[in-house]
Amino acid sequence: MAAGAARRTREPLRGLALLLVAVLLGLAAVAWFVTDVQMRGMDAGPGTDPGTFGFWTLAWVVMMAAMMFPSIVPMVLAHAHIQGARRNRGLAVGRATTGSFVAGYLVAWTVCGVAAYAVYEFVAGLHLGFLSWGRGGRYLDGGVLVAAALYQLTPAKDACLRRCRSPMDFVLGRFREGHLGALRMGVEHGMWCVGCCWALMAALFALGVMNIGWMVFVAGLIALEKLSPWRAAANRGIAVALTALGLAVAIVPEHVPGLTLPSSHAAARAMRSMQGTPGPMRAAPTQAPTHMQGRLTGPATSR
Repeated sequence: MAAGAARRTREPLRGLALLLVAVLLGLAAVAWFVTDVQMRGMDAGPGTDPGTFGFWTLAWVVMMAAMMFPSIVPMVLAHAHIQGARRNRGLAVGRATTGSFVAGYLVAWTVCGVAAYAVYEFVAGLHLGFLSWGRGGRYLDGGVLVAAALYQLTPAKDACLRRCRSPMDFVLGRFREGHLGALRMGVEHGMWCVGCCWALMAALFALGVMNIGWMVFVAGLIALEKLSPWRAAANRGIAVALTALGLAVAIVPEHVPGLTLPSSHAAARAMRSMQGTPGPMRAAPTQAPTHMQGRLTGPATSR
């Protein structure tokens, strides 16, 4: 009888797990579609202007849902499993709070996106001529990629990644009741995820934050290191890949597949596209596109 009861307990939990996986992956698919529609034709290469604060924040949240939801499936399943198990044992856990957990996760990444926007605005406001693509811009972007590779090998990265890869330990050690408790758990887990992935997101900025192909590439790296059974190999492999990519961007950017050069005709077309789209651009630039869209310096050297 005990075995039958245990089986009956597991069956609804298994059904809930399948439903949650389907919902998360479905939301990720929708977010990828919306992101593609939002950012189509806006890739002006490394340093692309993120647009107005409102446009950027909305685009960032949707982008995080697209990039991160597949890799947080184990954590969300762990949260739902513990909540269901506690309810089956007769403990008062209230209504399902998994949605609040996911919302808290997005809150953490939204804060990260706002911080990234603030950094961009600060640097752009300095009008540093040596950061134009024709001068030091490509070396800056290559350096960001190499720095992201080095971060892969740090104790801080390892500590954050271990917590991201151990969902049951995290949930068991920090489970809180109610929607507010689940929201807090989501924020906490999200901050560990930010600590794990911020350098990879910086690499995305260095490659072109409006480029869907580079988004898919970085999202794949994040999923690989979080979900692969070979954690150390994935971590080291990503470090090697980012180093090679960083050197290529700094030395031979014209040979990097999928990289839009800020001095290219494709970047100019993206600038014109953004100027004609309500919302994203704050003001139409009056000069040729450069690294960080002409807001740092004067005209770039053309290809």
